[in-house]
Amino acid sequence: MKIKALKTVRHLLLIAFMAISWQAFTQSPPPPPGGPSGGQNTSENRNGGGAPIGSGMLILISLGGAYGGYKAYQHKKNSLLD
Repeated sequence: MKIKALKTVRHLLLIAFMAISWQAFTQSPPPPPGGPSGGQNTSENRNGGGAPIGSGMLILISLGGAYGGYKAYQHKKNSLLD
């Protein structure tokens, strides 16, 4: 009796999940950026919203170099101990 109830609950959950997923895929996409200018790439409407990437790249490269240096130090330390 319990097994049949569990199978019924599992089937209901599967159907509910499929219905919710179907709703997510049927939504229309947002309108393209732009406006009266016809979506041209102006100074107010740049890809990425005009966010600067220079400082982010510097931080990313610095963290990558620090991580690489740490891993090289660990490798050297482990090879000397062996």
